[in-house]
Amino acid sequence: MSNNKKLLDNLVSRTKIYLIIIFILLAVICIYNIAFVIPAIILYTAILGYSNFANNKRRSEISEHLQDITLTVDSAAKSTLINSPLPLIILETDGNVIWKSSKFVTEFANIDINNYLDDLIITMKQEIEKQEGKNKKTVVKQIQIGKKMYKILGEYAKSKDSGRKKPSEYMLIIYFMDETENIKLLKEYDNSQICVGIINVDNYEETMQRVENERKPEVIAKIDKTIYEWANKANGIVIKPERDTFVYIFQKRYLEQIKENKFSILDTIKDIANDENIQLTLSIAISTEGKTEKEKYKSALATIDIILGRGGDQAAIRENEKYQFFGGRAEEVEKRTKVKARVIAHALEKLIKESENVIIMGHSNPDIDALGSALGIYRIATELQKKAFIVINKNTKAIEGVIESLDKQEEYEDVIISGEEAKNIINQNTLIVVVDTHKKNYVEEPELLEKTSKIAIIDHHRRSADYIDNSILTFQEVYASSASELVTELVQYVEIDFELKILEAEALYAGIMVDTKNFTFKTGVRTFEAAAFLRKLGVDIIKIKKWFQSDMEGYNKIAEVVKNSEIIKDTIAISIYEETDKDANLICAKAADELLTIGNITASFVLGKVGEKVNISGRSIGDINVQIILEKLGGGGHITLAGAQIEDKTIEEVKEVLIQKINEYFEENK
Repeated sequence: MSNNKKLLDNLVSRTKIYLIIIFILLAVICIYNIAFVIPAIILYTAILGYSNFANNKRRSEISEHLQDITLTVDSAAKSTLINSPLPLIILETDGNVIWKSSKFVTEFANIDINNYLDDLIITMKQEIEKQEGKNKKTVVKQIQIGKKMYKILGEYAKSKDSGRKKPSEYMLIIYFMDETENIKLLKEYDNSQICVGIINVDNYEETMQRVENERKPEVIAKIDKTIYEWANKANGIVIKPERDTFVYIFQKRYLEQIKENKFSILDTIKDIANDENIQLTLSIAISTEGKTEKEKYKSALATIDIILGRGGDQAAIRENEKYQFFGGRAEEVEKRTKVKARVIAHALEKLIKESENVIIMGHSNPDIDALGSALGIYRIATELQKKAFIVINKNTKAIEGVIESLDKQEEYEDVIISGEEAKNIINQNTLIVVVDTHKKNYVEEPELLEKTSKIAIIDHHRRSADYIDNSILTFQEVYASSASELVTELVQYVEIDFELKILEAEALYAGIMVDTKNFTFKTGVRTFEAAAFLRKLGVDIIKIKKWFQSDMEGYNKIAEVVKNSEIIKDTIAISIYEETDKDANLICAKAADELLTIGNITASFVLGKVGEKVNISGRSIGDINVQIILEKLGGGGHITLAGAQIEDKTIEEVKEVLIQKINEYFEENK
């Protein structure tokens, strides 16, 4: 019976039913006639044996048919792999090569491919870790092998047990697709794109006024020739829509060449009018951004505004939403006019009258220039019968003396407010006046800029790339000594008749005095005119001097910073203020000034920790442009005075980066 059971188990279900019916019929026959028992057993056994034989034969035929199909598919797959038009390799994650196609062997016959494979295996392993839990994943990568560029299409999947003691967990299949020609075509397409530039002769009018009449055509011809010859080096086209402006169009393939030459025309142009003791300067803006030439032209126009806001005599390239600056090493030449100051004063007066209230703020870690200019704007707004507030950090050491004087006067009791208080006051009809800065992230409370569309800027720093771009009035004069000087001019030109309070005049005078280092740096005729105007109002010089006197403890700290300074490049001093306190910013600034009094020191940088940021105070006597150096670190300022704030780095790390940027500056200006 057990043998019969095994036989039945091998049969298909339908055959089993037939055998059961036959068994029942034979059993019934045997019951009626016992003589049929033995013949019935023999017959049933024969039927059972035949059924099993027929079933096994059918299974064998099906198996052979399936095997034929499988062999055919495997053969086709193997043929496809072997004759693949792409170089192909199959290997394990431990580097063991399982198989490589004939195309792979011939393609890399003269190249040591193993190093490339090692890097690819590492990349694939990293991808495996990211995609853990998935059975199969494709990785795409582009690499250069020899003189060709390949697009790598890699697939990995869990491998079967290869019979080793330690089988690899994954098997890699890597295809090499030659993309060399495609990349060449894409590069050629990119190189053929149009770049639009604008060239502006900064001081054209001033030069023409000083050149003798008979020499004017000669000087103009020299200017044009110099610009045309420079443009021809890049096979560019130059159009002259105005006397002092040129539009420059060229293919992008020449942009790298222009960068490498560092806009040599900036220096060449200065030799043209030397006979008249005049130095011509150019501002050059180039843009690659925009789908059409018109969009690129608009981008170049915006870039030229930034260059002029930085003082001119430099070039900028707008590419990939970033600015790259060249030149700008010379000191700015004053060329602003009193007409512009008068126009700005009237425009500001109108804006104040049309606003519900006025909020004034300077830069974070404010100095006396920021506070003094804010007080000047406060007085204008107040005289125009508008409620005005100044957002400023009162706990800053640099303005401690002035704040104490303000606190003693009842009028200013509710004038100076915090950023949080300002958020409760501001509305869409509030005018924000930003003084002594133009950078979005450098103002005292950046969030306020998003709460109104009425923003005015009064600043004297060179324009940076992250400037406030939605202001409706901008008075940015890099030729001025300070924001306080600019505000003093505005006070004189507003139409209403009033006088500054003595304390406000003293704060403005102090702002000019500090930013000019007691009228020794960056002073022009207008600087002394503004100072004289304030002096007539009764400014107490001795009182101002006391505001900035250092106590013995502070003086010793400054002396220690100077003592510990390190000299690099023979003439640049770098030092660190090790302590973390509220005086850090002021100590760094004074120490940087003090270092310049030492013989042979042409520039100084002092680093200090202020809160979570590392502040850098940079000073120069004019030979080295500290603004360009610190701009590389996100800062800004002027040729002789600049600063920067760095987050998420230690002082030592910032020092290393600073030295690196100083070296870059010297490399760029060999």
